[in-house]
Amino acid sequence: MEKVKCLIIGSGPAGYTAAIYAARAGLSPVLYTGPQPGGQLITTNDVENYPGYPDGRMGPEMMEDFRKQAERFDTQIRSEMIVKVDFTGPIHKAWAESGHEIHSPTVIIATGATAKWLGIPGEHALENKGVSACAVCDGFFFRRQKVAVVGGGDTAAEEATYLAKICSEVHLLVRRDEMRASKIMQERVLNTPNLIVHWNTAPEEVLGTDGVEGVRVRNTQTQEESVIDITGFFVAIGHKPNTDVFKDWITLDETGYIVTQPGRSLTNIPGVFAGGDVQDRIYRQAVTAAGSGCMAALDAERYLVEHGY
Repeated sequence: MEKVKCLIIGSGPAGYTAAIYAARAGLSPVLYTGPQPGGQLITTNDVENYPGYPDGRMGPEMMEDFRKQAERFDTQIRSEMIVKVDFTGPIHKAWAESGHEIHSPTVIIATGATAKWLGIPGEHALENKGVSACAVCDGFFFRRQKVAVVGGGDTAAEEATYLAKICSEVHLLVRRDEMRASKIMQERVLNTPNLIVHWNTAPEEVLGTDGVEGVRVRNTQTQEESVIDITGFFVAIGHKPNTDVFKDWITLDETGYIVTQPGRSLTNIPGVFAGGDVQDRIYRQAVTAAGSGCMAALDAERYLVEHGY
């Protein structure tokens, strides 16, 4: 059993930023990276919208920068998953997959969220070669091109209308004959001239070799197949927050995201904080994740001072 002042679970922009702030505050944090060190940015090629990188940066390289900065201030980084927790408190317990047990008065959860994929041929083979799950992140690379968005909810509607501002043509593929999106979002979709809605349409395969060249679709009523010529394919069917290990302890919303106090990183458990995409179902950007990781570390530091640790 190991005692630490601050345990950080997760290693994307939120986790690493929390580690930087916690380490500089003298908390000697221990960070467990989880299965994908660096989070979703590890699977992102060009990152051009993070401040401080005027020429852009490859996602994996940026996360390596974050990691090195956290290590510079003596953060202990461990390449394991936390597989069990006990937040009975006031000293919180966590177990790594190796069986190692950690006790800490403060825990920062930064496990992020995972994009939901369709599981169709070509999807993962062309990921970062025209296939994306984030229009705000990657839409810029497809300006003045033809793209497709898959989904029928608010996320798909938002991404499609966003892309319509920078792309020449946007094809929204909706599996049913109606959308689940809110009425105002549907109106925006239907009133956008270069946004074409394909009702009763299911994507069957993303086509291309070195990049996306098209998508083969099937009409769910007639079963007829056709090909839409595109260079970008955006999957907008939602994200799954990585909160399964915490669900018996932390208050989650109806879709599994951690509920934090408005404007804070505090959860329903004293001494347990959350930052990044694990509690952010709206913005899901590296810069907002980093900001909330900073908040979590500052909240953890205040908690330790207030409780005499």
